[in-house]
Formats: sequence, structure tokens, C-alpha cells
Amino acid sequence: VQKLNLSYANGICQTEIDMLARKISLFRNGRSQAVRIPKEFEFPGKDVLMRKEGKCLIIEEDEPSDLIEWLKTLKPIDEKIGPIEDLPIDDVNI
Repeated sequence: VQKLNLSYANGICQTEIDMLARKISLFRNGRSQAVRIPKEFEFPGKDVLMRKEGKCLIIEEDEPSDLIEWLKTLKPIDEKIGPIEDLPIDDVNI
């Protein structure tokens, strides 16, 4: 959850989200109500999570469920890895 910066105009508190809000139209797609997401609000990938909180409909990026897709989201590691010591193998009695 991101913290919001608050601003006040004429004594009314307005969040950054309110300042970024844009009025859009709803339409029907078969038996479902639908909305087109404007370019500036686009999500990466194909899937999102949606939930309702009071009068708010929350749409957020879905975590990748597949290991390869999740690995693609990671940033490269810039650390240098030193030489790895080749240790002798211990005998194990089974």
C-alpha cells in the first residue's frame, strides 16, 4: 500500500489519487459491465486482481503465478561473486 501525499485547497483535503482521477464511461459486454482502461492506467501482462471495498472498486496488478514469469520481473543482480571454494565431499554411511 502506497502512502498518499495530501494537499489542501479551500480547506478540502485532496489525495494524489483524486488528482489523477479521470471520469470514464461504463458499457455492457454481453451480460457483464465493462470499462476501458485508459492508456495512462494500463497494467502490464494479461491478468489483474479486482476487489470491492465499500463503494470503491480496486484493480491491482496480479502477481505472476508461473515461476518463469516471476523470474522475468526480477531486476539483475549487480554484485560480483567471488571464486567458489571446491570443498571435498564427506563420506556418508547409509
